[in-house]
Amino acid sequence: MNFSAADHAFMARALQLAQRGLYSTTPNPRVGCVVVRDGWVIGEGWHEQAGLPHAEAGALAATVGAGDTAKGATVYVTLEPCSHFGRTPPCADALIEAGVTRVVVAMQDPNPLVAGQGLARLAAAGIDVANGLLDAEARELNIGFVSRMTRGRPWLRLKVAASLDGKTALNNGVSQWITGPDARRDAHAWRARSCAVLTGIGTVKDDNPRLTVREVETTRQPLRVVIDSRLETPPDAAVLEGGNVLIAAAVDDAIRSAALRERGAEIVMLPNAEGKVDLAELLQELGRRGINEVLAEAGTRLNASLLASGCVDELLIYQAPILLGDAARGMFGLAELTDLAGARRLNIIERRAVGADFRIRARLA
Repeated sequence: MNFSAADHAFMARALQLAQRGLYSTTPNPRVGCVVVRDGWVIGEGWHEQAGLPHAEAGALAATVGAGDTAKGATVYVTLEPCSHFGRTPPCADALIEAGVTRVVVAMQDPNPLVAGQGLARLAAAGIDVANGLLDAEARELNIGFVSRMTRGRPWLRLKVAASLDGKTALNNGVSQWITGPDARRDAHAWRARSCAVLTGIGTVKDDNPRLTVREVETTRQPLRVVIDSRLETPPDAAVLEGGNVLIAAAVDDAIRSAALRERGAEIVMLPNAEGKVDLAELLQELGRRGINEVLAEAGTRLNASLLASGCVDELLIYQAPILLGDAARGMFGLAELTDLAGARRLNIIERRAVGADFRIRARLA
């Protein structure tokens, strides 16, 4: 389908608007909408938070005072308008009632409750519908939502702060701070956009992290998930402060469970055949809870387990211009290879300077 330069510009603006919900829309997707008539923008909107009006409703409401409102207008929206009643009425119906004549959509909604039905409803009402403009950009913005709708599990990013020689901590466990303040602030932005931050009991014991967003403004804190097979999380651990914590375990212990629940933690038992937490099943459980994106901040062993179990979708590596030497701890406790054919291949999708450090994003090939 051919799209004009103006179509591209208006959809790019809709994507900019969708970005405003980066930290707040979970479990819903991030969506932006622009209403255009006679080449002029007469209304804009974006989805801010679950339960609040969708982007289309916000944009249509913003057209009040623009003459005959949205009648005869073209609407640019980053995700297919919904066709079902949820917390809000169907956006497809609102567009039909507004009398718009054309709707340009970036991507079809992967939600089975919509999945083309919104587009079909618009077309049946005589509206000119065009789909696929800046589709890749829209999918990237909602990569976790797409993952949950199509795979039943969230998109998992594995974040690592490492030296130039690939070390994450000294042999004695000291790791604060390998990277500089700019990189740490950037990492908090990735925490903020995530629905959950995941770590292991080893990191809890070694570093006693809070795993909260502190370096950037956000209207919500992500769920904190601790993989702790034998419920060894200390009741006074910093990660338990303020609640909103899920502990995934494999071996129950009534006394430890009671102490952790008293601190506000929720415990879910997900044992595998080896008596450890079933990582793949944990992701499915998080998907059932509406978690779209997970940021894992763990140690060498859990990093390796997440990779080996096929749970990692993307690596987020902050690399500092320092050397820590062979005795320091590595990024991944992977088994030795004797043949390069067994090496895990990655696609580098981004590499940029963040202060004195570099941020590398890579996806498994």
